[in-house]
This record gives sequence, C-alpha cells and structure tokens, in this order.
Amino acid sequence: MEQQPREWQILEKVALESFREQRRSRRWGIFFKLLTFAYLFLAIALISSNSDNLGTQAVDKASDHTALVRLHGPIMDDEEASAGMVIAGLRDAFENKHSKAVILAVNSPGGSPVHAGYVYDEIVRLRNKYPEKKLYAVISDLGASAAYYIASAADEIYADKASLVGSIGVISAGFGFTGAMEKLGIERRVLTAGENKAFLDPYQPWKESDKLFWHEALDIIHNQFISEVRQGRGDRLKEDEDIFTGLIWTGEQALEKGLIDGLGSASFVAREVVGAENIVDYSMRPHPFDEFAKKLGLAASAGIMQQLKSEQMAPQLQ
Repeated sequence: MEQQPREWQILEKVALESFREQRRSRRWGIFFKLLTFAYLFLAIALISSNSDNLGTQAVDKASDHTALVRLHGPIMDDEEASAGMVIAGLRDAFENKHSKAVILAVNSPGGSPVHAGYVYDEIVRLRNKYPEKKLYAVISDLGASAAYYIASAADEIYADKASLVGSIGVISAGFGFTGAMEKLGIERRVLTAGENKAFLDPYQPWKESDKLFWHEALDIIHNQFISEVRQGRGDRLKEDEDIFTGLIWTGEQALEKGLIDGLGSASFVAREVVGAENIVDYSMRPHPFDEFAKKLGLAASAGIMQQLKSEQMAPQLQ
C-alpha cells in the first residue's frame, strides 16, 4: 500500500483535531444552556415565592395587626435602608386602617445624614397626620448614629439589654498619599479654576485651612443631629455631657441615659405595648431580579464601588 504524503497526514490530523474541538464546543454549549435554564428556573421560583408572600401579607393586612418596617443595613442610596425604601414602607404601614401601630425594626450602623434626615422628617409628618397611631422604634443588635437619629423621631424606643445604641457623632475619613508619592517619584499634576476646587485632594499635602473649614462643616451636621435627638426625646433625655460625644451604649446604659424607653423585642412591643400580636411586614424589598443577580455574584462590582464610595470624605453618621 502506497504511503500517504506527509502533507496529507498533517491535514488529516488538523481535520481530526478540528472535529474534536467542535465536539468539545458543543458539549460546553449544552452545559451553559442547561446552566442558563437552571438560573431561569431559580429566578421563576424566587418570583413565585415572593408572590406567595405578597398574597399572604394581603390577607393579613385586612385584619387588626401591628405593622413593621425594617431599617436594616447601611442607610444610603441603593441600599435596602435608603430613605426611599424606608419611607415607602412607613407610608403604607400608617395608611392601612387595620394597623394599630407601627414598629420600625432597627439594625443598622448608620450612614448618610441626608437620608436619615429625610426619614426623620417623614416620621414626624406621618405622626402628625395619624396622631392616633404610634410609632415604636425597636433596636436589635445595633442602632447607631444615623440609625439612632431616625429612631429618635419615634414615640418610644425599645432595645435589648445587650443592644448597642447611640454613637451620636459625625465622621469623615480618607487617606493621604503624598509621602508614598514622593518615595515613588510620582508627581501630582492638577489644574483648577477656583483656589479651593482641589479641596481635600488626597494627593496633595493636607492644608490647615482645609482641615478647619471641613471640621466646621462636620460640627454643623453634628449640631443638627443633636438638635433632632433633643427634639425627639424631649425631657426623657438625661443631661449627660458624654451622650453626644460619639460613644455607644448598651441597652441597659441607654435606658439609664434616657436614650430609650424600655427593654424588649418587636414581638414584645406588638404583644404587650400595642396589644396586636399579629405582625405584618410592610418593608419594601429590592426587585426579585436584583436579589437574584446578587446571589449569582453579578453585583460584585457594584459592591466594590459602593465600598469605595463609603470610604470617601463624605460625612457619615457612623
């Protein structure tokens, strides 16, 4: 039998390898299609689960109950505890004629003073509009800074004896890189129109005038915070110079200082204080597809960006 030329052998090997590669591609294609169908199935299941919950809540809302709105996590834009989400839940809770009272369930380290101010003002407005319906703030693990700012607008505040309450202060933090830049031989080049446009630039030396100006702004926000807490708590707040220094207290200490009115959980307040043991959750939730995307890890980049934003110099009630 005549031996095939070397060129034909090479072509044959290339053809066979191409065929194997096509087979592998088809297998991977099938795998990813199945994976996509699995994701879609989970998304549909999640939506169906939420729909079932909404149906149950609709039935519960038709009878006497205690309404509950959650204030959980960082208080800032694009978070579950953003002003828009919390206010929407509070309005629904107050407007339902079958809700006997509203519980604001707090578990938050704080966040934006602007969002805290929005929620505080809305609580005051709703309390005036529905004077027969009380709002109780109930702190679980943590009710600090902006979270306590909001809680102080409630008729009464409850917490556990081991809860952490207070932290009435303002913080603004960042980094300076001038020393590192000098060691690396990096030159910062920046042009501005306006002598203070590069205010607090971390790549330029820290100026005393910048520090004084920014500290004055933080003091103004701090005084606004103190004023709102005094207005909300009234004469229940004990005169203690340490209360407004940014220190945080246990529930027992907070009770002694007049920062809270009693010790107890949300279910305790609903049962013993309100007298309507059935609790209905009015909290606004992110869209099911947003939650689903986060569970798949597609929101990782958004999380990184949020972390970077939180580390900038913007004032935080934390």
